[in-house]
Amino acid sequence: MRIDQLDADLIELLTDSPMLPVMECARRLGVARGTVSSRLARLHEAGVIRGIVPRIEPAGFGYTLVAFCSVEIIQKYGHDPVATALEEAIPEIVDMYTVTGTSDLQLRVVARTPEDLQDIFNRINTVPGVARTSSSFALHEHFQGRTLPLVEACAKAGSATVQTDQ
Repeated sequence: MRIDQLDADLIELLTDSPMLPVMECARRLGVARGTVSSRLARLHEAGVIRGIVPRIEPAGFGYTLVAFCSVEIIQKYGHDPVATALEEAIPEIVDMYTVTGTSDLQLRVVARTPEDLQDIFNRINTVPGVARTSSSFALHEHFQGRTLPLVEACAKAGSATVQTDQ
C-alpha cells in the first residue's frame, strides 16, 4: 500500500490527539467523514496503524529512570519462552527485542529509584533461561518512537509500500 499526504496528515493528527473523533479529524483535514473512516480502516488493515491510544509516559507516574539491559539466554530455552517469562514477570520492561551481537535480547526498563532498578535487574536474572545481563543508564532521551518524519518522507516520495500477510 502507498501512503499519500492525506494518510500522513491523518496519522500525524491522531498521533498528536489520539482521542479525536472521526468527525473532528474530517473537519480539520477538510475531507468527508467517510474518507477518514475508510482511510483509517485501510491503514489498520495494512498494519500501518496498530492502534490509536494515548501515549503513556512512565515518568508521569514516577518512573523517571530508564535503562537498557542486554540479556544473554541459555540457548536450550529459546528466545520466545524466555521473552514470555520476562514479559510476565517484570512489568517494568517497556520494550523488548531479539537482537544480533553479543546478547540475545535487548530490554528497555523503567524504574523509580536506583534501588528499584537494581531490584528489577535481580528479578530479570532469576527468570529461567537468563544466563547473564549487562546494563546501561539512559542519561537523556532525545526522542522515542520517531515515525512521523518517516511517514511524511514516504508520503512526499510516494514510496511507502506496506507488505501485508495476504
